[in-house]
Amino acid sequence: MKKYILLPFAVFINCFVLVAQSPVIVASDISLAEYKPQNITAILGAFPPEVALIHDRIQQKKELIFQNIRYTTGVLNGRPVVLAQTGMGKVNAAITTALLIEHFNPREVLFTGIAGGVDPDLSPGDLVIGSSVAYHDYGTITPDSMMLRATRNPVSMQENPVYFPSATSLISLAQQVSNKLVLHKIGDRSPKIVTGTIVTGDVFVSSRRATQYMHQKMNAEATEMEGAAIAQTCYQQKVPFLVIRSLSDDAGNKASADVASFYKIAAENSAAMIMAMVARL
Repeated sequence: MKKYILLPFAVFINCFVLVAQSPVIVASDISLAEYKPQNITAILGAFPPEVALIHDRIQQKKELIFQNIRYTTGVLNGRPVVLAQTGMGKVNAAITTALLIEHFNPREVLFTGIAGGVDPDLSPGDLVIGSSVAYHDYGTITPDSMMLRATRNPVSMQENPVYFPSATSLISLAQQVSNKLVLHKIGDRSPKIVTGTIVTGDVFVSSRRATQYMHQKMNAEATEMEGAAIAQTCYQQKVPFLVIRSLSDDAGNKASADVASFYKIAAENSAAMIMAMVARL
């Protein structure tokens, strides 16, 4: 999720209308047994265009609201799923994920969305399978550098990993489905699919200097604004997770112009991989 303010307003309106057309059930009106399926896969996206691509394909939809956050349950490619829009940024992502885990107890959590490219060998439309996810803005700022630090479990006070590891089974599945995945091209170039680190921060990155730091110091492939918060929540609650991102820009000095041009293709490519994975789970 990046640069949302640049997206056409009509895109957001259309997505909200789409969601509003499904029947809505307030959680307090039903029992746990009525909405809590077993062995369910959770899918998250940060903003409406990312979520709408998945929402369109879900059958037997039921809309549930917990603490003013909407969750859609149903069947996607033969598998029971729950879908939610996290909103932008780390806090929103963590809140949505925590409520999701509490109320639905998912077997795994998948995240789909767009991101800024950090690896100079990647281009808009390319996909990154997040083998690990880390914060790039959590630590200590010294006079001449940023020292990354580990977050801590709020109960045990034990340090979490600086790099949250994704579930190896989900990484393997993403790599397997990528072999037959049909993605949207930009021009004549076929999108690349790579596996690597995705970094997260509550900042809009439009700086070549910043992306060079992330690539060289953190070995990152892409940067965005939600992934590590979801990863930390899942890690502390022992829920397998995987973040999939497709690049809408290079997070460089001209990132704003690129995301306006490529966000739609990027969102569709990321959603295509998620749906292919769900069909194999």
